[in-house]
Amino acid sequence: MEQKEVRKMLEAVASGTMNVEDAMLRLKMEPFEDLGFAKPDHHRAFRQGTAEVIYGAGKTSEQIRKIAENLRDHGQKIILITRMSREAAEVVAQALPLRYDEISRVGIVGEVPEPDGVGNIVVATGGTSDMPVAEEAALCAEAFGNRVVRLYDVGVAGLHRLLAHQEEIMTARVIIAIAGMEGALASVIGGLADCPVIAVPTSVGYGASFGGLSALLSMLNSCASGVSVVNIDNGFGAGYLASMINHM
Repeated sequence: MEQKEVRKMLEAVASGTMNVEDAMLRLKMEPFEDLGFAKPDHHRAFRQGTAEVIYGAGKTSEQIRKIAENLRDHGQKIILITRMSREAAEVVAQALPLRYDEISRVGIVGEVPEPDGVGNIVVATGGTSDMPVAEEAALCAEAFGNRVVRLYDVGVAGLHRLLAHQEEIMTARVIIAIAGMEGALASVIGGLADCPVIAVPTSVGYGASFGGLSALLSMLNSCASGVSVVNIDNGFGAGYLASMINHM
């Protein structure tokens, strides 16, 4: 049950269109269900404002399907599945209306809601190779009710490409800066924008990038104010945090 639904229910009790017993019954519903291999959290949207998301890596196709069906049966309108394989997508799609994005490996069950965030979330990448992480961030942010502006391949190797989008950068409510290699994009954007910048290091790069560690350390040591950093390749974490900021 989402926070909006709880508010409507309480307003209905206050207005007399719903009795207290019916409201109590809905609130007392089991907050999670034990499937043996997973315990889907049905009260997460009530507690946190955002419903449970399924992390697909390491789960079998059948486990993902059963968890998704359980969430759907308990009224979750949109179900987000990250790090989902093509094989798992084919299995889930046989049971539920799934939209699957091959680049980001994100699956979405249900209709993406109309944006209700305050402003725009800009998702910018250093290069095209960063797009899998960027699309994970962008699709997650859209699934949480945000307008997303994508600025791809605007890295510091050709700074004029980024500067051509100053209006989008300077009018954003929050920016997700995604880059591998040396990870300099976050500092450059942080020096231009007046909004929070969420930096996402990616594992893109040659040997001495150490699978994204070089970009992570660069972003952590950014001289630009207002830059925070999430884990390597964590597009979901960036999209989730950006949505929280955009809904404040």
